Order: sequence, then structure tokens, then C-alpha cells
Amino acid sequence: MTSTRRRTGGRLPVALVLPAVLGLAFLLVPLVGLLVRAPWSTLPSRLSSPSVGEALRLSLVCASLATVVCLVLGVPLAWLLARGDVPGRGVLRALVTVPLVLPPVVGGVALLFVLGRRGLVGQYLDAWFGVSLPFTTAGVVLAEAFVAMPFLVISVEGALRAADPRYEEAAATLGASRWLAFRRVTLPSILPGVVAGTVLCWARALGEFGATITFAGNFPGETTTMPLAVYLALETDPDAAIVLSVVLLMVSVGVLAALRDRWISGPS
Repeated sequence: MTSTRRRTGGRLPVALVLPAVLGLAFLLVPLVGLLVRAPWSTLPSRLSSPSVGEALRLSLVCASLATVVCLVLGVPLAWLLARGDVPGRGVLRALVTVPLVLPPVVGGVALLFVLGRRGLVGQYLDAWFGVSLPFTTAGVVLAEAFVAMPFLVISVEGALRAADPRYEEAAATLGASRWLAFRRVTLPSILPGVVAGTVLCWARALGEFGATITFAGNFPGETTTMPLAVYLALETDPDAAIVLSVVLLMVSVGVLAALRDRWISGPS
């Protein structure tokens, strides 16, 4: 390590260190300010209040269900992008990542015009099965899954591309079908990538706001998740907004701690 620093020039240049420190402060000071302003003495009682507890419970349930949806659909999609011999894979990959750069509120509008009662698909769901998804808890799950699935797909696809395909080829020579090879060989080898993608997906779903409020609305006990509760509490009860924000912050830190071996720990 010392020899590497000597080869790269010794002392760190001030022109790089100063902006780096300012950037670090820009990212950390608001979080520190949030923790300083948090009403720690009343935190347990506020977390146990009906409104906060309801929003927390709904957020955890919806984020978990959205993650299950993403796993069921996203892992096969990642396999198709990494292993499937289909035309236009580059275009498909770009389309899959669109929700990453799309403003969430636009995603909510898109879901509304597709799955709403007069939407392209929603009109048939309503007419044939009497199912209406907007402004329901199911709508929250779908909105969160829409914005969170790309995180899972990208993570799993990257793991699939890094995995050695020769093991799957060896399984095929022994008579295993592609489905059996995927279950017994491929999936165990990419399990760390699947776990990392799942954690990221769950965290993104938990913090979703724009698509949720646009597609599912804000109905206490049914669609009011923690981000929505934070937004509403800022006008009437700032301390409650801070408490919910601290909970979301702790979840984010927990996600980073779970993924520390993958992203946080760099080369020494």
C-alpha cells in the first residue's frame, strides 16, 4: 500500500481533497441534522402511535410483497437478458432500465393509464373480473414493484454474466435440462447477486413515493406508506415526519451494512 502511494505521487493534492471533503459534508450534514433534530425522548411513543405504526406496517408489508413480485418476474427476466439468445437484447435491456431514470410520478401516470378502470388492461380487469387496482393496497404493491424491479434485474444479470457458463454446459452434457441446470447449478452460483438485488429492491420499494401517490393515492390504512406519511406530517406534525424519516434512514443504513462486502468494502 505504501509503495503504491509513492508511485502515485505521495501527498494528496489539495485541489482534489478540498472538493472531496465538501462533497462528503454535502451528503452527510443533512443526515446528521436529521438525527440531531429527532425527538429521541419521545421516539418510542411516537413509533407506537396508531398513525405511525399503521404507515410503518403498511410500508413493510407492501415492500415485501413488491419484492416477491420482483423476484418471481425479475430473476427469469435477468436470465433471459444474460443467457437467452433472443434478438434485440440490447433494446430489451435498455427498456428494463427505463424506470431507473424515469421520474416515479411518470411511472405512476403510466400505470394509471394502463391498469386504471379505463386503461388498456384495467378496463378488461374491471369488466371481466371486477378488479380495480388504482387507489388500493394492491396498487401500492404494483407501483413499488414497477420502480424497484430494475434494481433486482441489473444485479442478477450482472451475477449471471460473471458466472462461469461451463458448469451449466457440463450439466447439459450429463442430461440436465436448462430448467434443471438453472435450479441446481446456476441459481446457487449467483445466490449472492440475487440476495443483493433483493435487498436493494426491497429498500427501493420501501422508499417509493411518486408512483405510489399517483397510482394508489393517499388513503390512511390502505395506501398511506411511510414516505407519504412523511410528506403529510411535515404540514401538521414535523416531529412525526422526523421520526418516520429516521426510520427510513435506519433502513437505508441497514441495507448498506448488508451489502458492505459487495460495495462498501473497497480494496485496502
